[in-house]
Amino acid sequence: MRLATWNCSMALDKKLDGLLALWPDVVIVPESANPQTLRAKRPDISVSGHVWEGKNKHKGLGVMAFGDYELELDVTSYRPENEIVLPIRVDGPLSFNLLAVWSFNNRGQPGRRKRPGPVLRALDAAARFCAESRPLVIAGDFNNHSVWDKPGKPNNMTTIFERMDDLGLVSAYHWTRGVALGGELEPTHFWRDRKNDGPTYHIDYVFVPKQWATGGMAFEIGGFEGWCGLGGSDHVPLVIDMPLND
Repeated sequence: MRLATWNCSMALDKKLDGLLALWPDVVIVPESANPQTLRAKRPDISVSGHVWEGKNKHKGLGVMAFGDYELELDVTSYRPENEIVLPIRVDGPLSFNLLAVWSFNNRGQPGRRKRPGPVLRALDAAARFCAESRPLVIAGDFNNHSVWDKPGKPNNMTTIFERMDDLGLVSAYHWTRGVALGGELEPTHFWRDRKNDGPTYHIDYVFVPKQWATGGMAFEIGGFEGWCGLGGSDHVPLVIDMPLND
């Protein structure tokens, strides 16, 4: 099973071929158009499942499945005010629960620095969903990193990592690279100038069960050239491969 997350920075129809070249079974795509808009521009796309949420039809959070995989939004634990975290059941050769993330971190809301962000609130709202017997994956664009942590701040990335650990999850990047939060050598976000020497950040994550991390999982991260360097996006994709049990 191959799962990818990539913030496409809008205009997914023009970048779709690059995304499909990753051959994902399931892909999380922040800043993508809704299914109707995407199909109107790319009628050739064939998906087995598509869950999307957003206030702008050209720019929301989409999750697409291909082949033998199907998606279903868990409406009982979804909260539209948690912009945007989608609890989705993924069914296929490897079934699991997914929290897909494009976190606004209370952007534009009064008192935004005094309350937990949408990821932490979604973990509470979807507590039963996260505690089901199926494996849990949490992935996407968190727009957050420990470099912005402050004492007492309710949305510190360190706190999010601690909650992931409580759920038995590890960051695929940090696990495979053998580094701690804050020790990243590869950015996922090259900011809007798309310059190789411009400001960079590590704000996209894939959290997986520890059993996956120790069970033959492979991890890849895209590079500047080909993704950002050609104007495709200001983010690079993160991809995990999990072998299916015989």
